[in-house]
Amino acid sequence: MDISEVVKRSGVSASALRYYERRGLIRSLTDTGTRRRFAPTVLDHLALIALGQAAGFSLDEIRLMFTPDGSVALDRNMIAAKADELERLVKRLESMIEGLRHAAVCPAPRHSECPSFQKLLRAATSGALERRERSGKDEAQVSRPSGVATIGRRKAR
Repeated sequence: MDISEVVKRSGVSASALRYYERRGLIRSLTDTGTRRRFAPTVLDHLALIALGQAAGFSLDEIRLMFTPDGSVALDRNMIAAKADELERLVKRLESMIEGLRHAAVCPAPRHSECPSFQKLLRAATSGALERRERSGKDEAQVSRPSGVATIGRRKAR
């Protein structure tokens, strides 16, 4: 299947396909310099890449989900750790939702006098600090350029 067919069937741009190829996530069947052709399995690889990105995996982590010959080999421990991370995020978001709902109808004369709103502010601060710490660790890792399309056209976090 040539690159234009992959673009049409996957919704992933040609530039993203070339980027994924440079990153070692997919492989074309032709040498560079000629029109790229891909095996039909590339669509499954692109779907896995999109799923991994939607779950918050970096492209480096997603690359580890493929063996050198291109077959899928999922690391169950890595997946379980990501599920745990997402679960913590969901709990934090649920707490934020509850706090925002309260702030919207809070009877206190000013939000600064409301203990629930103060709790919401502390939660937001701790989340921001957590993200800052994580981003400091990941600065050496570039997940993908801004605006690179994926299946389903999901934008970067």
